[in-house]
Formats: sequence, structure tokens, C-alpha cells
Amino acid sequence: MTTIQQSTRAYEAWLKRQLRGDIVRADIASKHDKMRKSAFVFFRATYWRWAETILEICPELGAAPAALAVGDIHLENYGTWRDAEGRLAWGVNDFDEAAEMPYALDLVRLATSALLAGTASGDGACDAILAGYAQGLRSPTPISLDRDYPLLRRLVEVGEKERAKFFENIKRATTKPAPARYRAALVKAMPAPGLKIRTARRLDAGAGSLGRPRWTGDAEWRGSLVVREAKALVTSAWARVHAPKATAIRGGEIANGRFHSLDPWYRVDTGLVMRRLSPNNRKIEAEGLAGKLVAGEILRLMGLELANLHLGVADKREAILRDLRRRKKGWLAQAAQRAAKACRQDFKAWCGGA
Repeated sequence: MTTIQQSTRAYEAWLKRQLRGDIVRADIASKHDKMRKSAFVFFRATYWRWAETILEICPELGAAPAALAVGDIHLENYGTWRDAEGRLAWGVNDFDEAAEMPYALDLVRLATSALLAGTASGDGACDAILAGYAQGLRSPTPISLDRDYPLLRRLVEVGEKERAKFFENIKRATTKPAPARYRAALVKAMPAPGLKIRTARRLDAGAGSLGRPRWTGDAEWRGSLVVREAKALVTSAWARVHAPKATAIRGGEIANGRFHSLDPWYRVDTGLVMRRLSPNNRKIEAEGLAGKLVAGEILRLMGLELANLHLGVADKREAILRDLRRRKKGWLAQAAQRAAKACRQDFKAWCGGA
């Protein structure tokens, strides 16, 4: 196994090639700093390292049936948006690393992130995730918050301070002309033609995708501000390691699966992912999961949503159920604990020698 420093250099060289040199160096430096913040943030920022090492850490997962999976799943890869009916929807909202892989890896990565964030005990987190996943396999259901899930709805409600902060951040962004490719995509994503659009580079957003160009476009339309984001996509880091000849970007497929609550503004096209930005289009913060009762319920819904996604493109239900029946009690907790230990070791090595 390579060191985390060697792994990082190799991945960033690959990313630069994938982007044909269009890499945001300031964001790479920021990412390196963020990777020192905590083991959880390090985990979020280094999906490529997971892709390289997880089948060495947990080789028994390699035989699990394959599904089109999220790949880079973690507590903060869930969020809210408005669907085409205007309903508040919730679920996974980042599919940049989607790829065909053993389905169990999504479960283990989600459980590992819960351990690293300290939101629940290992056994408790894994029991909740598996309970939700089993429910989703039995009855996959998109998650809409307008009528159901009052606990989750209260957790994600946007207060006035957060709403004001969103618009202030958009207003304060430094105006800069977007390259033609990004500007054309942002214009196309607007709700009407001919709007006066202000573009800006979106810097230091997220963790895992830092280094990829991200541009926003905003415009006044019918009494308020509309905001769109265009972000560069590359082939999943999973494919980089396990299917190096693959070139397909799979995020659009999984995002539009049968059992995922659809985001009408999410679109993957010619190497870009387009999305709407708004106070209601946001991720869940791990800090909001404090308390075992809250964490257990939300982790259950996170597991349910993974089943929604794993069944959304192809019916893998029977193959997954057979595999789950063969696995020994405690398998998820044991795998997550090994993965968390390896992440903490890499985090320590990064902080000590990056």
C-alpha cells in the first residue's frame, strides 16, 4: 500500500490529466489544509484513497453483488432540494463518484463516516443503517418531507439567518467571466432566455471535489435571485483503480433512478454537472446529527435511500438479499471499524508528514 502522500500526488496528477490541465490550484492547497482538520473531513476529501485501499482493508467485500452505487457516500452527502412539484425532497445529492461496484461498499462507507464523525456508536449506527436498507429493499420509496418524516423535516428547516447568509454569500462572490463552456451551460440552465447573468468562480466549496472548476451564474428573475452551478466532472476514482479503461460518467444515471426523488435542476451533460443553488438546495451537516435518537433515525433513512439508489437503475434486490443473508451478524460494524482505523492512520500520517 502506498503512503497517503504518494497516493495524493498520484491522484492529483491523474485528475489534472482528466481535466486537461484545468485544475484549480488554490482549491488543491485549501483541500490539503482541510484534510488536517479532522479524520471525518479527511475521509470526505479523499474518496480516491478509499477506492485504492478498501478491498485490501476488507477483502471480503469484493465478492458482494455489483450495483450502480454512489461510491463517495458519507453523512454530508445527503441534502434537500425541491422536486418538480415544489415538494421538499431529501436524499443523496452528490453523485460525482458513482460507479459499478460491490453494493456493500456504500453501506460500509456510510457506517465508517458515522464512526469518524462520532454521531453514534458503531453497533448502533450499523444497526440503524441496515434496518433502513432492509426497509428500502422491501419497499423502495423516494423521500419527500412535505407530509412525512417530521423529525427530519425539523432538522433540515432553513432559518432566517441561514437564508440571509446564502444570499449574502452569492452577492459577495467576486464577479469573473466564466469560460465559454461554463457560461453556455449556465445560460442554458436559467429559467428563461435573455437574463442578465453574473458569473463567479465558486471557490473552496465542499471537500472531495476541490480542484475541479466550479462556476456559478446568478440573475434576477421575477422578483428574486436564481442561482445555478456548473462543475467539472471526471470519471469516478473507483474506475481509475478498478476499471481504468472506463470513460463513462454515471452520475446522471443513478440520480435519475426509479426510486430517487428527482431534482429537476440536476443534469449531467458533456462533462459538467449542473444544479440549482438555493437555501433549500443544501447538504445536511454532520453536526446536526448530535444525539443518539436523532442520529439513529436519520441513519435509518440514509440506509433506506441507499437501497432506493441501488435498485433504481437495475433490479438487484434478490442478489443483494441473498448476499445479506450469507453475511454474519456484526459484519458491517466490523468492516466499518477496520476502515475507520485505516482512515485515522492515514489522517495521522497526513498531519505528520504532508
